[in-house]
Amino acid sequence: MTGFVCDHCGKCCRSLGRYIGIERQLSEGDYYCKNTLSGEVFPVHVAPEFAEEIDEDFSSGTPGSHEGCIFLRKDPNGPGHVCAIHATRPRICREFRCYHMVISDAKGAPVGRMVGRADIQTSDPVLARVWNEEVKPLPCPAAPSGDPAWVERVRAILAAHGYRVETVESGNR
Repeated sequence: MTGFVCDHCGKCCRSLGRYIGIERQLSEGDYYCKNTLSGEVFPVHVAPEFAEEIDEDFSSGTPGSHEGCIFLRKDPNGPGHVCAIHATRPRICREFRCYHMVISDAKGAPVGRMVGRADIQTSDPVLARVWNEEVKPLPCPAAPSGDPAWVERVRAILAAHGYRVETVESGNR
């Protein structure tokens, strides 16, 4: 099993973020938030470098007016995005994985990722064909990467074509 490696694209925060709402501000940089999907209420602490910016957005009365999570910010140190509450982010964020499986070629170079329930992201035409013709038709469990029998079946199909599969564990973001 391999660990999830975040590329800081921000897609997860733009989609999941709409379910994270600030209930109230405790102090500059400290808030009670709510996951509107689960009803979970949790405290968060904003990293000092983003505290003033978050406070201004929250105080404006329109904290949800931008795309995604109010705590998603452009990375001041480079390309991509960062989470202003990463150290205290809620469980839904800690457990989220953009992809569930990394597929490598015979030389060990990553050539694809399984996303969603059983979709593939790849620029390798052979892998795309094998996935669509042999893996996609398999009966898909609700959480495919959590079903060892399904994963082993996919692993065997792809191995027959020279690919290796590593599942991705959550919680490493």
